[in-house]
Order: sequence, then structure tokens, then C-alpha cells
Amino acid sequence: MSNAPPSDLSVPSVHERVALSLARQGMMQHLGVRLLSATAGRVELAMAYSDKVTQQQGGFHGGAIGALADIAGGYAALTVAPQGMEVVTIEYKINFLNSFQGGEIRATGQVVKAGKRIIVTSAEVVHTDAKGQQSPCAVMQQTLTPVPQTY
Repeated sequence: MSNAPPSDLSVPSVHERVALSLARQGMMQHLGVRLLSATAGRVELAMAYSDKVTQQQGGFHGGAIGALADIAGGYAALTVAPQGMEVVTIEYKINFLNSFQGGEIRATGQVVKAGKRIIVTSAEVVHTDAKGQQSPCAVMQQTLTPVPQTY
């Protein structure tokens, strides 16, 4: 007989919590966003180049880049929010550094400060070309607030 405390199988891991929430987001599914990693305070997502994410000149659309950065920062915040809570973005500021075609972009969101009422995150978006060469694409800072989960 073990003296270990019983485990609560109903509480998902950090990675599972993010994956389950991401699967509920129609827009992220439409854009082909993939979860690469999720740990406490840090989430990495990827989006491949496709005709769903381009602007008129063929580069990644700023809205798609912003959406990826927003969701990476948001999910980093979710990893530190209490169980039973979700997070919503209050605001974000993004700087686009370069425009790219082909390959994929990856956004890494990280918690800067987690409070009870607001969570501040940052995200870096990097482009990776077909040869594996990485280049900075965008940087973002964001403020989020925890809200009750309604599903």
C-alpha cells in the first residue's frame, strides 16, 4: 500500500490544458496553428505559410502574425491562471520587423508578470525558411485578464 497522495486525474497538465483550449478555437484551426510546447509561463506555436495567411503581395499577413502572437501570449498567461479560469486579451502592441513568404512562423509567448487581475506577457515571432534559417518577424507585448471558464 502506497502512502502517496491520490492523484487527481481530472486536472489536465499544462500542455493538455493549452491543447484542449486551442482545439476549441475555430480561427486557429482555420489558420493551421500547431502547438509545439507548453510549460508554466511559456508557450510556443507555429503557423505554416499557406494561401490562408497571406496578404496581397504574398507575404504573411499582419493579421495572421498578430493572431499567432496574441494566442501564444494568451496561452502563456493561461498556464499561470487558476484552474476553472480562461484569459482574454485586454490589449496588445505589436511591432512588425520583417515580411516573409514561405516557410513557417513560430511565436513564443512568455509571462512577464502574473497578477490576480492582469497578466502581462510578451511574444517573439520568428520566421524559419526552407533551409532552416531563422529571422525575427515581430515582437509583441500584451495585457490579459482571467475570466471564468464558461464551457
